[in-house]
Amino acid sequence: MADPTPDHVQSLIAAGLACEHLAVEGDGRHFFATIVSSRFEGLSRIRRHQQVYAVLGERMREEIHALSMKTLTPAEWAAESASAAAPAPTHH
Repeated sequence: MADPTPDHVQSLIAAGLACEHLAVEGDGRHFFATIVSSRFEGLSRIRRHQQVYAVLGERMREEIHALSMKTLTPAEWAAESASAAAPAPTHH
């Protein structure tokens, strides 16, 4: 069986979890996903990851060898995006 692609992993997550933003990078064995979903509201980071693992199911054992995740609510994503876009303070 061929190693999964980032696009394949992204489509698997999107099929089982409503996402406002989803991006997956990887090399076929190790992946990093940024997942923004309103379903994460009020959940701990562990519970958020468990939701993603539940969506992927057996594929986590059989196809995907390593998956790192950043799981955010839409509000957390907006705050992070705003802080990343803010200009760095200048010192005189």
